[in-house]
Amino acid sequence: MSDRKLVHIVDDEEAIRRSASFMLKTSGYAVETWPTGAAFLREVRHAAEGCILLDVRMPEMDGLEVQQALLDRGVTMPVIVLTGHADVSIAVRAMKAGAVDFLEKPFEKAVLIAAIETAFGRMAAADGAVARAAEAEVILAVLTPREREVLDGLAQGLPNKTIAYDLGISPRTVEVHRANLMAKLDVRSLSDALRLAFAAGLGA
Repeated sequence: MSDRKLVHIVDDEEAIRRSASFMLKTSGYAVETWPTGAAFLREVRHAAEGCILLDVRMPEMDGLEVQQALLDRGVTMPVIVLTGHADVSIAVRAMKAGAVDFLEKPFEKAVLIAAIETAFGRMAAADGAVARAAEAEVILAVLTPREREVLDGLAQGLPNKTIAYDLGISPRTVEVHRANLMAKLDVRSLSDALRLAFAAGLGA
């Protein structure tokens, strides 16, 4: 077991814990499951190093509170946030606090595995934040000033309507800019675009 990558699943829904655990074990990962964030935090000092799948909506402590508690305790295990469709702005806040990615339920196996591998890659690599920032700036240089403003709004967790109001344009125009910037950055998901934005210091 020691040579298998360990994933901690922190989710109050037993069905999610069971299905994600089965999915990951059959893909060759070691898995530990936790019914609440509080339960995980009680044992985290003794928990083996791994990647954390953290649900946003949980009783006692929500995912953001658990994530903050981990940061406060100096726990550096990478976090992937699991979220419902309505929680995207919350997931953006989680990524700002250092989460590797956020996945909307129900998530596909390939997407989950890719996010976990990114997390383990982050664990293996030394912190190259400065290099990542420089690289992100080069990539973002392809955007027009307006597209960059739209990306900055998204990185703040703002909905399209709010970005439109702030910039004095229509929500439809925001959607067009959003589609254009995703194409220019050659990213498939909002989380990929946000990762570049945060590395370049947008959304502050």
